[in-house]
Formats: sequence, C-alpha cells, structure tokens
Amino acid sequence: MRGISIFKKDSVWLGLGAGLFFPAVAFFIVEIIKKNLIIFQKDDLLYIGCVAINMILLKYAYKKDMEQTAKGIISATFVCAFIFFYYKFNK
Repeated sequence: MRGISIFKKDSVWLGLGAGLFFPAVAFFIVEIIKKNLIIFQKDDLLYIGCVAINMILLKYAYKKDMEQTAKGIISATFVCAFIFFYYKFNK
C-alpha cells in the first residue's frame, strides 16, 4: 500500500518547499559573497535576485502543467518578498 505523500508530483507543498529552498540557498551565497567582496555594499539588488529565482521555477512549473506547484511557488514568492521588505525597512 502506498502512503499518502504530500510531495506528490503536482502539489502546493512541493511548490512552497521549492519556492522557499532555492531563494534561501541564493541568500546564503549572497551573504558569503558579501563578506568577501567590498563591491557588494548595496545588496538590495542581490536580494531581489534571490526572490526572482522563483520566477524561473514558476515558468518551469507552468510549462510542465503543474498548476498546484505553481500556486505554492507564488505563495513562497510573496513570503520571500515580505521577508525582504521587512529586512530592508528594519535595518
């Protein structure tokens, strides 16, 4: 008997997980680069790029006709954008 999986091929949870995971990895890479290079003192554009990664995932999900996964990615994009603006205005 196959168990119920929340990470089936087309699910909101899969989109939400991917939509939060990939920008988080990009964020940590930006933080590492920022500590080593003085050029990136204005890091706003880099953080927006981390959120923009979800647009690539969203395009892929719609191309593969994964409607539920796309909804999860959109939700994660809004969460990431709110975190960015909270971080930006509370510095």
